[in-house]
Amino acid sequence: MTHKISADHLSIERIGEIITKGIKLELSDDARQRIIRCREYLDKKIETSDKPVYGVTTGFGSLYKISIDKQRLADLQKNLMMSHACGVGDRVPNEIVKIMLLLKVQSLSYGYSGCQIATVERLIDFFNNDIYPVVYMQGSLGASGDLVPLAHLCLPLIGMGKVEYKGEIISGEEMLRKMGWQPIQLVSKEGLALLNGTQNMGAFAVWSLLQSERLSDWADKISAMSLEAYDGRIEPFLHAVNAVRPHQGQIETAAHIRELLEGSELIKQPKVNVQDPYSFRCIPQVHGASKDTIRYVKSVIDIEVNAATDNPTVCPDEDLIISAGNFHGEPIAQPMDFLAIALCELSNISERRIYKLVSGTRDLPSFLVAKPGLNSGFMIPQYTAASIVSQSKMYCTPASADSIPSSQGQEDHVSMGANAATKLYQVVLNTERVLAIELFNAAQALEFRRPLKSSPVIEAIFEEYRKAVPFVENDQFMAPHIAKSVEFLRK
Repeated sequence: MTHKISADHLSIERIGEIITKGIKLELSDDARQRIIRCREYLDKKIETSDKPVYGVTTGFGSLYKISIDKQRLADLQKNLMMSHACGVGDRVPNEIVKIMLLLKVQSLSYGYSGCQIATVERLIDFFNNDIYPVVYMQGSLGASGDLVPLAHLCLPLIGMGKVEYKGEIISGEEMLRKMGWQPIQLVSKEGLALLNGTQNMGAFAVWSLLQSERLSDWADKISAMSLEAYDGRIEPFLHAVNAVRPHQGQIETAAHIRELLEGSELIKQPKVNVQDPYSFRCIPQVHGASKDTIRYVKSVIDIEVNAATDNPTVCPDEDLIISAGNFHGEPIAQPMDFLAIALCELSNISERRIYKLVSGTRDLPSFLVAKPGLNSGFMIPQYTAASIVSQSKMYCTPASADSIPSSQGQEDHVSMGANAATKLYQVVLNTERVLAIELFNAAQALEFRRPLKSSPVIEAIFEEYRKAVPFVENDQFMAPHIAKSVEFLRK
């Protein structure tokens, strides 16, 4: 299967499909023509004009006043690539690197960047052959584009940097030799086109959104199982009560829970307790708010992945080369901070349900074991969940509220969007872990309600889960069960 890169709208869902199904990329004829036309226009402009063009015939950042000899323009771009590759910290996961490659190709394909066709096609070659440039988590200010991570992403084009290929870390030079490729000879503006842009932030955002939708769905399913195990009430999920406060996410969540519990014996049992704790009663309001946030963030990122975000912008139709600020990450930095809060709240309320399940109330044994005291049971998984949630709350401090000037003050306001992206990544992983621990607890608690059954949907989830994680009768090594629970959520 092949996806043709074009000016047609590229959805978040389609990106997920391309990545998960191993779909190859190919430039459409239209994209190819737009890239070639822009490059030809830029070459002619450089040849016929003595007017300085930022980053093309001048230095970068605060060095914008220094003109570069036309014979050294290629050297300028190579120097840019090398000098800006200053990343540190952990590696960006390969799955996100692959999304970066896709987004960079998409952005360059619009024909506003001035890249050579050979350069764009080589990036596609990386994508199609599962060549993952080694990119690092730290180093980007999220304003002059993602300069540092994109430098690492693109250095292998010229035979520098490192890549992972077939599970082995090798140099860019060795990779080219293995593939029988010649290094790309950069021309004017190309290094800047490759390094400017928001594709690092954007890739983290796309990945996080895909995971967020999955985890939001699991949060509903797992909370429904917890509600059953806790002998909770269905009334807070009825349409009548949610319709008078008609937030879309709230309405959707309440309907989803009703659907999940349709046909349950447990939910129909007479209830002793006239009211449930907030962590159960307010699932529509909390999960729903997170759904609405995910929806909003998705609408913003959708725009970003379908945009040209490097600088300067080359506009052949208008005969303009404009140095502006499309590289600035603020439009997606703030939403990524918002998404981190939304996901953290899914884990925050989840941990509270975990606590209630192990608290020895509503005829459930203390810590969900038949012989508490001799057994600690599920005491410590709640500790783990609480620790994770606390860490996520720290990560919810907005990165986008900060700015530190750079480049001798020329770049005097930055988005810190890359930091918003990497902390969002951690919150995604943390939320998944907490939900996995809730499922571990909910399945255990549900067993104490037998012989009554939950709904066919919940019982099907329970039965499938039991194939991976057993009932815990006496104390066991719990970490592997939690790890299996995380794996279960990824199926």
